[in-house]
Amino acid sequence: MRVRPAPPDWLIHPLRGVWGTGGPVPWGAVVRGALGVGPVVAAGAASGHTSAGVTAGIGAMFAHINDRPATRATRVVRIGLPALAGAVGMLTGAWLGTLGLGAAIVGALAAVGLFSGALSAVGPVCSAAGVQLMVLCVVGVGMPLPEPPAARAGLVLTGAVWVITMAALLPRAARLFRRRPVARSDAGEAVAAVYDALAGLLAAVGTEGGRPARRRLTTAYDTAYEALYAHRLPLHRPDVRARALRDRLAVAGALSEAALTLLWEDAPLPDDLARTPARLARSIRTGRPPGPLPAPVPDTAGKVAVHRAVLLAARVFDGEPAPAVGPVGPGLRQRLRRASGAAGREYAARVALCVGVSTALARELPGDHWYWLPATAAFLVKPDMGPLFSRAVSRALGTAVGVTVFGALAALLGPVAGVPGVWPVAVAALCSALIPVSVRHFALQTAVLTPLLLSLVYLGGDTDPGYTRLRDTLLACGVVLAAGALPGLGGPRAQVSVRLSLAVRATRDHLDRVLAADTRYPERLRLRREAYRALADARRAVAVSGAEHPPFGRDLAVWAPVVSALEEIVDTATACGVRLDQGAAAPDPELVTRLRTALSDLADAVAARRPPTDLALPVGGAVADCATLADVTAGLRRARQLASS
Repeated sequence: MRVRPAPPDWLIHPLRGVWGTGGPVPWGAVVRGALGVGPVVAAGAASGHTSAGVTAGIGAMFAHINDRPATRATRVVRIGLPALAGAVGMLTGAWLGTLGLGAAIVGALAAVGLFSGALSAVGPVCSAAGVQLMVLCVVGVGMPLPEPPAARAGLVLTGAVWVITMAALLPRAARLFRRRPVARSDAGEAVAAVYDALAGLLAAVGTEGGRPARRRLTTAYDTAYEALYAHRLPLHRPDVRARALRDRLAVAGALSEAALTLLWEDAPLPDDLARTPARLARSIRTGRPPGPLPAPVPDTAGKVAVHRAVLLAARVFDGEPAPAVGPVGPGLRQRLRRASGAAGREYAARVALCVGVSTALARELPGDHWYWLPATAAFLVKPDMGPLFSRAVSRALGTAVGVTVFGALAALLGPVAGVPGVWPVAVAALCSALIPVSVRHFALQTAVLTPLLLSLVYLGGDTDPGYTRLRDTLLACGVVLAAGALPGLGGPRAQVSVRLSLAVRATRDHLDRVLAADTRYPERLRLRREAYRALADARRAVAVSGAEHPPFGRDLAVWAPVVSALEEIVDTATACGVRLDQGAAAPDPELVTRLRTALSDLADAVAARRPPTDLALPVGGAVADCATLADVTAGLRRARQLASS
């Protein structure tokens, strides 16, 4: 029977979810969405200040886009920092609009694009801030509004503050109507999910599902650390609940170290012992004690580690503090280096080019409302929304659907006696409520945001049904695709090389501290988390880049085995650390130096996009006395060979 070849990944990628999967509907976010943009715009229209309501509605809309599951303190930063950047963008754009720059506005917006692109390279929250800065700067220049620049910026912040306030007050109001307290929270559920993933890893030891289970554990860890440590307010102090969750996350680190040692030993536990993390997850969710915890007979290094971790879990879940691990992630210096480094400069150049070209093109087209084209280009150029071809296709399809729906409503309900009416407010409220569900696919999100934006500009006086917006969107897609074909503009190769070089360096630092005799356990735990986090980022970058349209993605998917080899090195180094804790002989310092040098050279080679140097590594009997180091050396040799080829 003839087997049909599978379609290329770049062609079918638009049919898959880009920003996540299915799962339950986030009803809390849906309620906040329904009470966000619509009431703000309605209040402005009812008071006779429709343009002010529209501007505040734009701020609320962006706040809903950034409103993801998080703790209250984390949500303030995730929404507030991009909102502050958006207010600065609106202020800058409105001020530029008062200068009458004419054709020089192209260069001015391109300069803002340079700063926006560099800011976006720092991290996920700064990426949202950079996009909001650029988009609202374009809107501030091109959208005719009567308010002065400072008032427009304040209205954008007002809309965001309204969403943050609802996020803080609505859960408390809901608890007043519950008959009993509920112990669950976003952060608590995230920590419980780590224990669920640990149970899955212990059950998968000795099977082919061990490595995928370990990756699922990494994803759960990243989410939990994001909820408990990332994007905190400077003066924020965790409450008793947050401190308890941090202690239990530290215990999960000890259990995961033991599970990884079992994975290296290929030694599964009995079912009743493997279910211990599931019992701890249930305790976090219910607030009840986990009860007696079974521990294995400590007859191997992995089982000794499990035994110690279970004893630690019993004490911590009984109220004792755990060893403090602290936050995981890049510091301020590393973040600044990302913005000023090669990746930040290249991406900044791409944003500036796309915004500048699209602005020049838009101003040559007929019509006064030219801002849609460069604003679309600024939003579309974001690399963390999936492969370039996929997001361009999704944007075009979503815009076509949204324009068609809004055009039909405008034809049926249109303005009465020159007054837009209330139906655009209802459209804005409905679409705002759908934003939390729409983030599961980029095309769906575009189809929801397009009628929302069109209803806002309709209320602002632009009664075009939106068909010219479809033309502008298609032109923006063409500009961004053309810019993606140019070398040296932060394309897929740059994304892969930067993420992978960071992952190699994190792997090196973890191995180096594991083999050092004076390393404190919390530091070792933190470095292992940092290594897995960097490797997960590298794997996502490889997966996204591998789905790019040829020739961009043709040879980038081959980096996936290199990431797998580095993951095995971190797994094996973890087992090595456990064995050293239990009295194994310390490795030869010369061997440690060779491994560190080889990893440093591999990181430099990946960053410079050159083959790694053929550094001599020990073979055979040189590491035969330490099975874990023999596996580390074999994994490093395989990673170098894959990178060279």
